[in-house]
Amino acid sequence: MEKIKVIISNRQKQVKIPTGVRMLIRRCCHAVLQLEQFPDPAEISVSFVDNEQIREMNRQYRDKDAVTDVLSFPMGEDGHYDVNHESGAKILGDIVLSVPRAMEQAKLYGHSLEREIGYLTAHSMLHLLGYDHENGGLERVRMREKEELVMSQLGLPASSSYIDA
Repeated sequence: MEKIKVIISNRQKQVKIPTGVRMLIRRCCHAVLQLEQFPDPAEISVSFVDNEQIREMNRQYRDKDAVTDVLSFPMGEDGHYDVNHESGAKILGDIVLSVPRAMEQAKLYGHSLEREIGYLTAHSMLHLLGYDHENGGLERVRMREKEELVMSQLGLPASSSYIDA
């Protein structure tokens, strides 16, 4: 597997990011790219935000005035990506994750914050690679299977109390 650069920034002050979460995010990104047999060096940006910040971004970019857990901003289309000319890495895009929302959902679903952040990262990475679950159907099922496969590979399988909302 080629080199993967994951740039992580914390743009919120509400929640202290637990030790190990940054490494978990890097492992999730790597696992998704490996699963998808992505052959090239890659660059991904991940930002931690609070609920108000993600609500504003959701309103601005998706015309949805609501808090959400994660937003994905793919930089590529149909397998074609911009390239970082210094590193040669394909720029896959940006992941924006609401840490307070991830905490709420972890509690709701009865699993760890690490499991929730890992799942949201895997979910968003698949979006960066072109997957879309919005129309439901087979693509939604395939995406869900890949997310759970990555979580199992990372030792974070779904708990029996997990509910698909």
